[in-house]
Amino acid sequence: MVLVKSFSMSRKPAKKRTKRKKWQSASLIRTDVWSLSLTRHQRNLAILTVEEYRHFLKPLVLIAYWNWSALLGLTAKERVNTLEKLVHQTADNPNPKYGWYFKKAINNHPSFRKFPSYLRRAAIQDALGIVSSFVTRWQDWKRGNRKHRHDKSPKLTAFCNSYPALYKGQQIRYNANFNAVDLKVWNGKDWVWLLAIPVRSSGKSRHLGQDNKLMSPSLIANGRSVHLSMPVEIAIKELPESDWVCAVDLGINTTATCSIVSRDGTVKARKFISPARDIDRRDQRKQRIATKSKQTRKITKRNLPQGFCKGLYRKSKQINEHIAQVVSKAVIDFGIAHQVRVIVFEDLSNWKAKGGKHGSLQKQRFHQWCKDRIVELAIQKFSELGGNVVKVNAK
Repeated sequence: MVLVKSFSMSRKPAKKRTKRKKWQSASLIRTDVWSLSLTRHQRNLAILTVEEYRHFLKPLVLIAYWNWSALLGLTAKERVNTLEKLVHQTADNPNPKYGWYFKKAINNHPSFRKFPSYLRRAAIQDALGIVSSFVTRWQDWKRGNRKHRHDKSPKLTAFCNSYPALYKGQQIRYNANFNAVDLKVWNGKDWVWLLAIPVRSSGKSRHLGQDNKLMSPSLIANGRSVHLSMPVEIAIKELPESDWVCAVDLGINTTATCSIVSRDGTVKARKFISPARDIDRRDQRKQRIATKSKQTRKITKRNLPQGFCKGLYRKSKQINEHIAQVVSKAVIDFGIAHQVRVIVFEDLSNWKAKGGKHGSLQKQRFHQWCKDRIVELAIQKFSELGGNVVKVNAK
């Protein structure tokens, strides 16, 4: 009885608080999407290049996993060099440890003999990242850090949906105005250049910013589109000091209320942000889901099947994302217009709604409230401009 009593009175261990990301740094990396104008033949060559890269990546993932205990204590550069020596035969390395394994892969894919060396090193880095991610997720699963108690263990997927990184001058070249690029692709027999491919759009054109630096893009080619995922290293220039801050109050009825406040509490400007049309569109789709689910249960006398109204759920989620984008941009524009350096939000990350019955309209509105996403986007956008976002206790 004593054991039972002591066990029942014991408290549950407190959850570990996750460390917050430090968004402010000397530089940030943001990614733009460069849309390309390709013919059908050029599109097919780009898809063929991605398939060739993935076939070459598969044995590298397995070899990296087999030797992960030896690679774990090395630096990132040493890992790449070590894994390359395990598979690649040279005059200084005539008998690599897994040369026999790669010879079998070459027999199955003779095109590996022409695989470029710079793309090989990109594939090695990709394989190391895949294995490192799997090992981390596996260790977390063994420790019990799971979303659900009965979650299955993670699996190492050797044939991953990765895309090749293109090194400047080796597999991608830019013209003077960045309105066209040359790509080196695999045509089934050899690696050839596709010249002067027009760039239809370049996202937010971050590469044109002063002191910003282009990095190696990835070639994204599939049945839907072909584009370049272009990372840009942004040099941050801090905004000047100011005696005013932009205080933001996030709410249900009015999405955001922004106030420009001084040190002594004086308010010189205020703005109410509420994209009512988008909110109505989102709520209408949620109401349609509720009506359809009620009718379906009444007719079938069963639980809803998997994937029920997935189209409406997807549209509602996308509208919510659009609301967060619009509101966060409006907050940033309001702060920049009044030359503030700091934007203050309430810390509502661990807040949970207590009011409203299950399935009620009030409960649905709390569930759809995209407060965390608004703050996350505001942090990303304002830190890129050199500002700072601060969270304060809501109480």
